[in-house]
Amino acid sequence: MSNQPLLQSQVPGFQPRRGKVRDVYDLGDRLAIVATDRISAFDWIMPTPIPGKGKILTAMSVFWFNWHNVPNHLISTNLADLPQAFQSEALAGRTMLVRKTTVVPVECVARGYLAGSGWKEYQANGTVCGIPLPAGLQLASKLPKPIFTPATKAETGHDENISFEAMAKQVGLEIATELETKTLDVYSRAAEFAESRGIILADTKLEWGRLPTGEIILIDEVLTPDSSRFWPKETYRPGVSPPSFDKQFLRDWLETTGWDKASPPPELPNEVVAKTASKYQEALQRLTA
Repeated sequence: MSNQPLLQSQVPGFQPRRGKVRDVYDLGDRLAIVATDRISAFDWIMPTPIPGKGKILTAMSVFWFNWHNVPNHLISTNLADLPQAFQSEALAGRTMLVRKTTVVPVECVARGYLAGSGWKEYQANGTVCGIPLPAGLQLASKLPKPIFTPATKAETGHDENISFEAMAKQVGLEIATELETKTLDVYSRAAEFAESRGIILADTKLEWGRLPTGEIILIDEVLTPDSSRFWPKETYRPGVSPPSFDKQFLRDWLETTGWDKASPPPELPNEVVAKTASKYQEALQRLTA
């Protein structure tokens, strides 16, 4: 396998749609999703890749797709199942062949702990996405039970939290209710498993898509450090922002640079690249070893 970092994939004869991390190639009734080594923070893609990150994200998503046994879009990770142009060493280990769906245009978020935007809202109003919570909770407190907090899907910039009622108006009450149930089930089972491996799964963001048959299946990436908050169980305590197996280390470094977040971000030093890569790798090893 190639160990060269991949900032952008190139497949002769195919033009992808490039997201923050993934390059998506349309193959008719299927898609090829290539997880690059790009990393984003504060809604900017960093100029420096994190070597191996795309392979870690792919391996983790494939692990969870198989572990959960929830209907999903994954067909194969074998390059031989894709057109000849994709059979390149640079794409090995980071490419998924998946079923094409009509994407449900809502981010489905499950939260089991109080963090991020949820913590800010709770401090102001005692709620998260309008859901009342008990008084006296601290930063990183475990919630009485996991909650479903949908968000709008933003092509650029931040996703915005919305109420369940707003989601139901957008996609219909039946689908909203189905996705709430499915999302909380995926989160709750994964959180229990992750804790047995020494990781607290604080929250996660899932995406769902509809097949031509009408069936709704799990799509995109699943339970990775890019879409979830993973905290090491051994150092967790409420009231303190826990260290995490994601890009928080990168965000913290960026905050020290004087970067204004309105102009292109700085190159990342080798130390930040290596530390970020090691955090992603440790999460994968803990979960899948």
